[in-house]
Order: sequence, then C-alpha cells, then structure tokens
Amino acid sequence: MNYGKKSLILHKKYKGKIEIRAKVLTKNKEDLSVAYTPGVAEISKLLQKNPSSAYIYSIKANTILIISDGSAVLGLGNIGPLGALPVMEGKALLFKNFGNVDAYPICLDTQNTEEIIKTIKNIAPAFGGINLEDISAPRCFEIEQRLKKELSIPVFHDDQHGTAIVVLAALLNALIVVKKKKENIKIVINGAGSAGQAILYLLKKAGFSSKKIIILDSKGIISKKRIDLDFYKQKIAKITNKNSLIGELKDAIKQTDVFIGVSVKDILTKEMIASINIDPIVFAMANPNPEISYKEIKKTKIAVFGTGRSDYPNQINNVLVFPGFFRGLLDARIKKITEKMKIDAAYAIANLISKSKLNANYIIPNPFDKRVAKAVANAVKNANNINLK
Repeated sequence: MNYGKKSLILHKKYKGKIEIRAKVLTKNKEDLSVAYTPGVAEISKLLQKNPSSAYIYSIKANTILIISDGSAVLGLGNIGPLGALPVMEGKALLFKNFGNVDAYPICLDTQNTEEIIKTIKNIAPAFGGINLEDISAPRCFEIEQRLKKELSIPVFHDDQHGTAIVVLAALLNALIVVKKKKENIKIVINGAGSAGQAILYLLKKAGFSSKKIIILDSKGIISKKRIDLDFYKQKIAKITNKNSLIGELKDAIKQTDVFIGVSVKDILTKEMIASINIDPIVFAMANPNPEISYKEIKKTKIAVFGTGRSDYPNQINNVLVFPGFFRGLLDARIKKITEKMKIDAAYAIANLISKSKLNANYIIPNPFDKRVAKAVANAVKNANNINLK
C-alpha cells in the first residue's frame, strides 16, 4: 500500500491533523461575560497573585509544548521548520488520542542553541511541560540540560528518553523469550546520536553492564583509541567497550547477543548476523526502513526481531511512552523527571504482557492497547524522586 500517497490526500483534505475546540459555549451575553470580559479579569488577578492556581483555572494543567527546529527529523534529517510541522502535528494527535494531553506543535525558524533556549523559556509559562522533538545532537543535550535547570516544569526530549524507555521495555521481555540474563549479555548499539546515547545510559541504570556494550557512530566503533570524539562520545568511550575494540559494525557485532539499531537502513547483513551468538535479539529501528528488512531476517538465526514500523511484529515505538508519560507528569504536577520514572515506565510497559503469553512475535504491547498509557502514567506518578544509584 502507498501510505505516502494516502497521507497526501488525508492532509490536503483536513489541512493538517489537529484543531482547537472550545470547552465552553458562548451562546449569549451572559456566557461571554463569564468566559471573557468582564468575568475573566477575576481569573487573571488570581493567577497574578498565585501562579500555581494556573493548574486549576487555566489550560496549563493539561497542556504541553511540542517544539522542534526540524534539524533531525527521523528518517528525513535536517528539513527545517515547515518540513517538521506535519510530524509535530502528528505527535500532537497521538498525545491527544492516546493520553488525552493537549499539545501545541511549534516549529522554530532557528537552529541556534541560545535562541531556542530563550524562546522556550519565554513561552513556557503557558505550559505544564515541554516535549523537545527532532533537534540534532549534540545541541539537543545542552538544550535539554539547560532547560531542566532553568524551568520549573518537566522537560522531556522524546527522541532520547521515549526511545530509551520503549527499547528497555522490549528488551526486558525479549530476554525472557530467549532465556538470557541482562547481566551477561553483550549489546551493540548502532547509532550514537541522541537516541543511541539515551539507550546506553538507561540500560546502564537498569542494570545492564555498560562494559559489555559497544556503540558505533557513522565513523565506526566508539573507543578510547579514537581521537575524533566530541565531549559526549568521550564519556561513552570511558564506560563502554571494555576491550577498546576498533573497527566497523562487522567487527563489533561478533559474538554479541543483542543488536539495537537507531541508524540507517540496510546496514545489517546476513553475514554479520551469522557471527552473532545463538538466539540473538535484533531491534532494527531506523525509519521508515530498518537496518535489515523483515524479508531478510527470515533467512537468519534471529530469535526476536523488532522495528519501529506498525506493519511488522513487535513495533518498538515511542507512542507507547510519551502520551502516558506526560499524562503522569501533568496529573502529579511533577517538575523534574528522574531516571527511576523512566525505568519504572519501561517495566510498566513490559509487565502488561504476562510471561505465559510472551513469544518471539509478542514482546511489546500494541500501540492501541488502552492499558499502556494508564500503566505508564501510574508508573510516573508513583515513582519517587530519588535517583537510582
């Protein structure tokens, strides 16, 4: 099926995917006087004196900002603000449909770090949370860290943390299927951008051995021996790749148990898979086309296979995370996101599938499973604010 063609027809018909609808009717002068002037002045004075009451008397309680500069749109690259707009609209659609969260898509016509930070800080008062989206690394790391320190509302970079959470959830269940333990396995992460780095750090926090993880960028294996690494990749080199292996993916993947791809299509070959340990797990999440095709994996020894696509089994997609995650943040008025919230959210997703029902084609819930958003929201709300050691 030509989904691109159908998408063009859909977007032309509706002029986008979202709209603003009124909660309050204004059928007469009395309605107008209460909702707008003069009645609204009472609300304005109240919020001026007591800013926290905005969560009770305004849209702040259920409204977040989705913001992007269009510099790293998944599968499309640096396509700018207008190119990114339909993707941000889609994100807002999913927030509403899956988590009943109102989200505004804002695309900025700048890729300057300081301008982005300043803009977000200036418009933040109207929102209960910030969802950063499709901002390229390493700028996304600084933007997120600065905003987390300078704002009193939660800041979440979904490309990093949403991806990491759903990967952890899928991996926990996949390991049960292949009867392997997280402490013993070797993992290769192909792609060292925002998603790859977040996956690494969350797996480490969740008890996987970072020394048994190898991560690659476009130039090959990240190792202490490389002299071309930026600050963030130098940090990676210190905690991964205990044998300081150098080379390409074909070198990294030998005798490993898990391949996690957040990179480019068709980079993983049958020959590489032949060198992996028995019962390997492969998460090929490049979009729209994975690191190895579904057709090709049927000719290999892969035990569990997942992608980001909805037309293949085991869709490892952020939509399982962000609607429920922000639902929990907003409901509990959480100001800062902790690692424990992320890990608890991953376990909440994984635990929705009983061990008796787990199999190679069912390690992660379906995005349309109505239990998911609620389970994630509850995990976020119930997590305490003490970081894991």
